[in-house]
Amino acid sequence: MFEHLLVPIDGSDLSQRAMDASIELARKLGARITGFIAEPFATPPPGIGMAYLDAVKKHDKSAFAHAEGVLSAFAARCAEAGVAFTPHATQAGQIDDAILAAAAKHGCDMIVMVTHGRSALGELMWGSHAKTLLSRSRLPLLVLH
Repeated sequence: MFEHLLVPIDGSDLSQRAMDASIELARKLGARITGFIAEPFATPPPGIGMAYLDAVKKHDKSAFAHAEGVLSAFAARCAEAGVAFTPHATQAGQIDDAILAAAAKHGCDMIVMVTHGRSALGELMWGSHAKTLLSRSRLPLLVLH
């Protein structure tokens, strides 16, 4: 059936739901999990030169420290449940593209994710990764609300 789950997370409380559900599903299926987090690129500050480069370096360091912390916690929970886990972090401008690329790169056969369940206005303002992936992914997608 399903042997390799991609679980995109962001460290939010909603991510906990994705972790819990994916660990339980993987345990029942004998599947493994690739935990995935895509951190945004730095927003350029005004000006150029060394101040810009310093701001980008500081942002990148903070972003990857956040990703490492979130993925380490996920890894510990998987280990406790006896589920094989691989972490993957990247930076991306388009989160949806990054999720699809990670699924392909790691040979995943299902994506497990949460949705904020925003209203139509919320989706208009912030978008919906779940809806975009539902329309673009060729893999089965388990969306938790």
